[in-house]
Amino acid sequence: MFTPCGASLWGPLKELWETVEGAVMRRQSESVHLLDLQLKKHKPHFLSLYKNPPKSAEQRDKVRKASTEGIAIQGQQGSRLVPEQLLSEALILSDMFDMGELAALELLLAGEHQQPHFPGLTRGLVAVLLYWDGKLCVANSLRSLIQSRPGKTFTLELSGELVALTTRFTDELMGQGLTKRILSLVSEVNVTREFERLQKQRGLGNEKHRKQVLDLIKESRQALADSLFSWTCQSPLTKDDTLALIGHLETVTFEADGSLDSVNLSLVMALLYCLDVSFLEQGTEDREDLLQALPLLTERDYVLAVHNRLLEGPTWKIPGLQAVCRLAWALALRALSQLPQALVEFTESDEALADLALLGDVFLFMKDGMLGCEGFSQEEFYIRRLHTLITDFLALMPIKVKQLRNRADEDARLVYMSLQMGSEPPSSLRKDLDHLMFLIGEFYSKDPFGLELGLEFWAPTESLHHTNLQGSYLGMALQRPPHKQVVLSKFVRQMGDLLPSTLVIPYLRMLKGLANGPQCSHYCFSLLKTNGATHGDTMQGMTGRPVSWELLFHSLMLYYENLRRDLPSPEAANLYRHPPTRGITQREVDGLTSYLELLTTIITWSENARLALCEHPQWTPVVVVLGLLQCSVPPVLKGELLRCLAAFGKSPEIAASLWQSLEYSQILQTVRIPGQRQAVGIEVELNEIESSCEEYPLTRAFCQLISTLVESSLPVNLGAGLRAPGFDPYLTFLRDAVFLPFPTRAYCHAAEKWEVADGVLEVFHKLLRDYEPQPADFLQEMVELHGEQVPAHKPPGHSIMFHLLNDSPTLALCLSLLEEGVRQLDTYAPFPGKKHLESAVLHCLCLLELALQKEVVFMDLLRESQASLLVSPLEQLLQGVSPQTRRADHIVNIASYLYHSSSNPEAAFQSAKILRHVARYPNIQIRLVGDFTHDPAVSDKLMAGFVECLDIDEAEESVEKEEGELPFLFMIRHEIKIHILNLLMTSLELKPPNLALYLLGYEVKKAVSSTNLQDPGVLGCPRSCLHAILSLLQRGSEKRSGPVLSQQAPHLAELCYQVIYQLCACSDTSGPTMRYLRTSQDFLFSHLQHMPFSLPSEIAALSQMSWLMKTAAIELRMTSLNRQRSHTQRLVSLLLDDQPPTQHTVDGELGMEEETRSVCGFLHFDTASKVRRKLLCVLDAIEFSQDIPDLLQLDFFERAQIELVITNCEHVNEQGHTVCNVKLLHRVLVAEVNALQGMAAIGQRPLLMEEVNSILQQVVERNHVRRSLNAKRHALQSWRGLVETLLTACPADLIPPDDRQLIIRDLLLDLHDKVLSEDAAGELMPIVAGAVFTLAAQLSQSILSEQQQGVGLDGDGSSGFASIANSALHLILRKMLDFILCTGGGFQRLRAHLYGALLYYLQMAQKPEEPDTLQTGKSMWERLTAPEDSFSKLQRENLSIIESYGTALMEVVCRDACDGHEIGRMLALAVLDRILSIDRQSQWLLYLCNSGYLRVLVESLRQDDGALQGLLTPQPPLLKPLYIYESKMALLTRVAKTSEGAVELLRCGLVAQLMECQVYDMLPDSDAHRVMRDPSGFIPSPLDRYRQILLPALRLFQIILTSTTMNHQQGAPQVLQWLIVHADTIQSLLRCQELSMGALQELSLLTGIISKTALPGVLKLSGEVHSAVVMEFQGHINRFQRMCLSLLGRLAGGERERLLKQAEAAAPGDPAERREEMEVAMQQVCANIMEYCQTLLLQSSAQAQFTICLFSPSGSEPAGRDGARIPFISRCLGLVLYLLKSSAADFSRFHQSHRQSLSKLQGLAQLPPEELKELCQGLVSGPGGVDKISSVQRSLLAKRRLVQLINNRAKLLALCSYVIETCLFVLWRHLEYYLMYCTPSDPKNALLPGASSFRSRFADGKKSLDGRGLGLSRVSQQDLDQLQADMAAGFGEALQRKLLEVEGLYGEVRSRYTFIQALVRRIRGLLRRTKS
Repeated sequence: MFTPCGASLWGPLKELWETVEGAVMRRQSESVHLLDLQLKKHKPHFLSLYKNPPKSAEQRDKVRKASTEGIAIQGQQGSRLVPEQLLSEALILSDMFDMGELAALELLLAGEHQQPHFPGLTRGLVAVLLYWDGKLCVANSLRSLIQSRPGKTFTLELSGELVALTTRFTDELMGQGLTKRILSLVSEVNVTREFERLQKQRGLGNEKHRKQVLDLIKESRQALADSLFSWTCQSPLTKDDTLALIGHLETVTFEADGSLDSVNLSLVMALLYCLDVSFLEQGTEDREDLLQALPLLTERDYVLAVHNRLLEGPTWKIPGLQAVCRLAWALALRALSQLPQALVEFTESDEALADLALLGDVFLFMKDGMLGCEGFSQEEFYIRRLHTLITDFLALMPIKVKQLRNRADEDARLVYMSLQMGSEPPSSLRKDLDHLMFLIGEFYSKDPFGLELGLEFWAPTESLHHTNLQGSYLGMALQRPPHKQVVLSKFVRQMGDLLPSTLVIPYLRMLKGLANGPQCSHYCFSLLKTNGATHGDTMQGMTGRPVSWELLFHSLMLYYENLRRDLPSPEAANLYRHPPTRGITQREVDGLTSYLELLTTIITWSENARLALCEHPQWTPVVVVLGLLQCSVPPVLKGELLRCLAAFGKSPEIAASLWQSLEYSQILQTVRIPGQRQAVGIEVELNEIESSCEEYPLTRAFCQLISTLVESSLPVNLGAGLRAPGFDPYLTFLRDAVFLPFPTRAYCHAAEKWEVADGVLEVFHKLLRDYEPQPADFLQEMVELHGEQVPAHKPPGHSIMFHLLNDSPTLALCLSLLEEGVRQLDTYAPFPGKKHLESAVLHCLCLLELALQKEVVFMDLLRESQASLLVSPLEQLLQGVSPQTRRADHIVNIASYLYHSSSNPEAAFQSAKILRHVARYPNIQIRLVGDFTHDPAVSDKLMAGFVECLDIDEAEESVEKEEGELPFLFMIRHEIKIHILNLLMTSLELKPPNLALYLLGYEVKKAVSSTNLQDPGVLGCPRSCLHAILSLLQRGSEKRSGPVLSQQAPHLAELCYQVIYQLCACSDTSGPTMRYLRTSQDFLFSHLQHMPFSLPSEIAALSQMSWLMKTAAIELRMTSLNRQRSHTQRLVSLLLDDQPPTQHTVDGELGMEEETRSVCGFLHFDTASKVRRKLLCVLDAIEFSQDIPDLLQLDFFERAQIELVITNCEHVNEQGHTVCNVKLLHRVLVAEVNALQGMAAIGQRPLLMEEVNSILQQVVERNHVRRSLNAKRHALQSWRGLVETLLTACPADLIPPDDRQLIIRDLLLDLHDKVLSEDAAGELMPIVAGAVFTLAAQLSQSILSEQQQGVGLDGDGSSGFASIANSALHLILRKMLDFILCTGGGFQRLRAHLYGALLYYLQMAQKPEEPDTLQTGKSMWERLTAPEDSFSKLQRENLSIIESYGTALMEVVCRDACDGHEIGRMLALAVLDRILSIDRQSQWLLYLCNSGYLRVLVESLRQDDGALQGLLTPQPPLLKPLYIYESKMALLTRVAKTSEGAVELLRCGLVAQLMECQVYDMLPDSDAHRVMRDPSGFIPSPLDRYRQILLPALRLFQIILTSTTMNHQQGAPQVLQWLIVHADTIQSLLRCQELSMGALQELSLLTGIISKTALPGVLKLSGEVHSAVVMEFQGHINRFQRMCLSLLGRLAGGERERLLKQAEAAAPGDPAERREEMEVAMQQVCANIMEYCQTLLLQSSAQAQFTICLFSPSGSEPAGRDGARIPFISRCLGLVLYLLKSSAADFSRFHQSHRQSLSKLQGLAQLPPEELKELCQGLVSGPGGVDKISSVQRSLLAKRRLVQLINNRAKLLALCSYVIETCLFVLWRHLEYYLMYCTPSDPKNALLPGASSFRSRFADGKKSLDGRGLGLSRVSQQDLDQLQADMAAGFGEALQRKLLEVEGLYGEVRSRYTFIQALVRRIRGLLRRTKS
């Protein structure tokens, strides 16, 4: 909390204390050296203890001028100007504490710096605190240093080096007068004086500040006194120092209550230890050394001086204190007299000293003055020393004890005589023995440290039949006890013999003290038992009879018998009105009370005593006590009787019967007798007797009894038969008669008010705690009573819940009690009953918390039962208005307890739990924020409370608190923090404004994102929970060991990291938080550098790292987006660097080289020393193996049943993990065991319980395994997220490409090594697979981009592929394949990731697209002998590795491709496709075919038909079937590319399967679905979906046709059949009106298929014999021909330009690209149709004279190039000529464009930026996308675009060339026929042979041609002449030149010979010759 800065009177002293504490208390190894330095530096502070630097005029002058001239401040550079106001405050401070002005100024500045830690205080007030805190630090340091010394009393077991250092240092201090300085300071520093001084100068602030100052002053005085005490415990003081101490004690005075104050008590104890020689008895090994050092033995002067001072010195201000010192000295002398070397001259006077001490009422003073001091019971060594003093007196001075007894006997006789004579007893009676006994009783009755020192009074004479008591004092078995123990034991027994009545009460009190403890109580019980047995039944009153059980119970019985006679009959209702005739005297009441207290003490401790007394047939204590309670005895005695019953009720066996007895005796009247006018019992006592006396012992005792009984057992059928059974009457009494009226009753002792409230609330708390709502509680059950049905009572917990869930008086009182509690605590003043008020408040808070916890189940059950109860949720009732303040401040009051967490941690803990329950409701959160921030003062206080809870340093606590409370306090404070952090996380998930935003310091009144977070104190920013969380985490982060919190409180650290992650992940808070963490804290870097955390708990370490890595991933992403390169670079280097941060010398590097060679060392290029990358170290920290507990081995329970029960007890915990609720399981199993009946079951119960324990143990282990696996999974996911962010979101240029590849390689290899280890947990595999997928994608991308930049291509292929060696790539591939195989049958989703990774990997060996330069290629020989390039080499090696895995891998991939999850199938199909493409040997294809997987795939197409049809509905369910179908078709297409594959597909009946698919006939109507488009554009329109189904099928057919053309034509007939089956659809596609891009793609594929299948020759192949079928087929073929030709008319004619323009207009992104695609598709269609014409011509006949005619003999070309539709005979030769011309023109255009692009590609580096931008435009999405990318990326994209353009043009050139060739051929064929063989028909003579022959040869037959309305069947001579003229005109010189140029440009390059030249020559010849 404090940073050592400034103020020499505070900062350095704080540092000193932290060092001392670290070395002495925490035993930090490195602290010894630091301590040595600090002690040397601060020695003056110790020597001049508490002295301030002196004032001086020079300093004052300097300070005065500081506002104008500036002043140099220690620890800060340069001088600074200080405001005037601050200077005047500094001078006031200087005067107030009488210290140097500069020191005062520094202190004030430190106060200003620390102000945020003390909200509400000014800097001056903080400076006052720091001043005293500095003093306290010195005092604490001194005390700790002295405590570390070796000596006679205790040891801290520190290292020898440290002890030597501290001993030397403290000896020096002591030599220079430390004792006297301490004593003078203790006198000087006086709280009252200091407060007056501060008050005068307004140096005191609010109540809290006053309390803090007061505590600091008191603690510093106490620490000084403790230093002296610790010294004397270990080693004696010198003579002068001892005398100075005695001199100080002479002047000491009493406190107001007659006791010493704790400081003086320490000094008294210091003197007593000076005079202590008891350690000599213990016989330790260093006894001789201690004897030598003891001045009492060796220094006569010392003894003489002390002796004279104590014996003959003046009377002290407190004679009792003098008496104690004299007694101690007397006992020391008596003990020394038994040593040979003692100084005899002094030892003689021990008797005289003892007498003087007794005269000074030594025992009375010890009891009142010392035991009465509150600090006494907090120090173990005080208790041990006083124990020694008392026991030494009894053991060493037995004669004195005997004298005391004799005197007491004598006095008793005198008293007895004066009583007999009726006179006053003499006043001179001394009561030394009484006082001694009272002292012993009082002293041993408190045992805060569980020392059980009283055991020394009990010598085990008889052998004890008690297992725990076999040993006795000092752990010895039953040997002879030490002499001292025998003497003490004798004292206890003898004092009880013939006891005079005056000593009975003191003796009983003494026994009560000595019976305190589990073993002592047993001895005492035995003593009282044997006493009763040895003395007969003579009953002579109390005197002379030994104290025994017999006596006690006999007396009680007599009183009962006596008083019962006085009981009036029940009819006389005024039971308690008349005083009884025979009562009990006050003396008897005291005696009985003492007896009962003794009884209560014994049975409280000893279970055996309880049972033995209860089962005793004559004594029947419970009956007698209950009987007495019904008699007329004083309330005090009744209270004691009830407390005694409560002690009996601790045993469940007794409690059950006690309930029945209680009910029967009607102490609380639960049954009204008919006709009884008035109530009787305890209720009357409360209302009439106790209220009028204003004291309530009976009520308090009754509450205690009920509280104990409720805890032990609560019978359901209490009072059955007499009333409706149940606890209800008791609860009603406690609630209505005790709790609700308690604030309005009068109290004689103010404290008792809160005791009553505490007692009754404790009962309510226990009842509600043990209540679990059950459905039966909400049904109104009836019971029969006296023949009537009366409603049964509900369980008490139900009733309390009902009252708390209504606006009832109970709830109102609880809330007002909480308000009162806050009000009282805010005063910071002690008041009577404070402890009980705090306890009552705690019970109230617990009640509210339990109600909130159980209300959900309660209200659910209530709703289901439909009962007529009305309840409201408690969180809404808490929103109500308080009647006292008239404000809705209940929750504010509850939250205020957090402000008092340092003094009341448990209340703060409950408060935090309540707030966490309430915070779950969003509507309440908003109101809470309003309530909390409404009043600024309240708001600041609440904020301070939350911050203080988080700030309290448990480590500081651990030093100051005592051993016993420490773990509990530590745990409570720890839990408070955890609840607050959970509260913050719950709130953060709700919409703003919420509590978390307010507590963490964000804006709640404005937009959250506008918050500007600052360090506390900057711009008035208060210290918020965020600052507290960060300071918790930052502590120790600058040291090498890392954050302290991670080690000390791992779960807390995890939650802190989680809160910070949530703040960074939430969009509103992310900006401000990340800015603050980055700039003010450097949080992430300082924590990431300590990863991986090594903690004892693996789960905690992993969870902490998970949240930290998630936050780091967000930071990397944000800094990358905001272009904060340096921040990103710093984190990236931290996580990824493998170079050590400091550079070694050359020698060092050479030396380390050998060590750092890793397993994969041969993959490293450089041999410099490396460190492991941080990311890999984190991965190493995640242990992949997981120990699973063995199966249950059960003998009694059935395993299946137990497993079922365990499953039913599972629930989801706060972290979202499924775990088993062990407590619930325990309840179920124990209930099962309890339900067993019969003797056998009872006999086997221990074995059954043992088995239950083993089941629970197993379940705990299982829960641990689940938590461990969840932690590992979470950590691995976070690690993966961080890796993916590093590689994908950070700027690529931060990691150089070669480093990036090596990093990915290391990550991949390490990941695989871990996951492939034998014991790796399967639960982690999916995350690893996902990471492998991302890494493979990144590796592939990195390598591809490197190759695009031309790095990896230049060298020879041997060195490796890109920057990463081939061997590394092969290793990665092998590990991937191993991973795929190790997943076995399950894990298919996991393998999907691995298939993706494999695809990315295989993609690396794919050769990138190269530009088609159209240059003359290498000759065939050059190609064959060329060296293998790196791509082919890697591909070949990959394949050989894949093949080395054999059929196992094939089996897995094929199985996944055929069945399972959709994505897995798609990716498996893609992997098969990829492998088949590189598998030259066709191994995989062979396996596919032989194992039947191919047939399965083919047959599954038919099954997909239904799903595919569903896709064509306007709103498809899911697109999965479409993607699967596309993947399958892609694979089948790949298979069909080889002839064997195609044949196999046909053999599997592929076409037949596709024929049966009806989806191809479901062509959607394009207009109807235009409305149905998906607005996002993700889901394609129905027509597009249809195309996605149809096009793959068409492509597949095309490839099958291509693959099966050469050898046997079995493909074509089948495909033709498919065309005919779906003829209607095909025809509607060919007739398509609107030729969009999609339609053109369809047409290009369709025409390609038709050109190969719709041929006369195919009919012959199909072997059809049926003439009807052949006729039908022929008809379809003719229709296809006709449509294709008409399509050619559309595309070659005028429509083409119009379509292209339309496409350019429609394309949103890149019109040029769309145009290119359209051009290619159109050219393809034309080429296909021309090929079809060519094939038809060739198939019809080899010579022209017998050929069929496809085009009419008209040579007129289509006109109107502007795109207007023209009536044009589409099927005339003019069309072909037109197509020829346009193709020739296109060719030259394309060729020129190709050359331009090629030259741009070659000169890419010189292209101007504008042109580059233009080239990239189409490839980058989004506006301004081009500007955002780097120049390297830009040139890569431009290169890609140019290659695309070049290859597109090359494709177009090939198509144009082909179209030209086919056009020429068709033209030539037709011209040859028309001009040479056709006989013109005369119109008059239509039946000439020529006409008929033409008609029969014209392809379409007569009918369709006549339909055109042009008599094409009659070709007249005029037509032919016209044809020749048109052709000659059209086919002119220019065209011919162009055509020959095409051949020249293209034919040679392609090294294939075209026929252009020959055809041109022939056509030219035909057109020149006239027909003969």
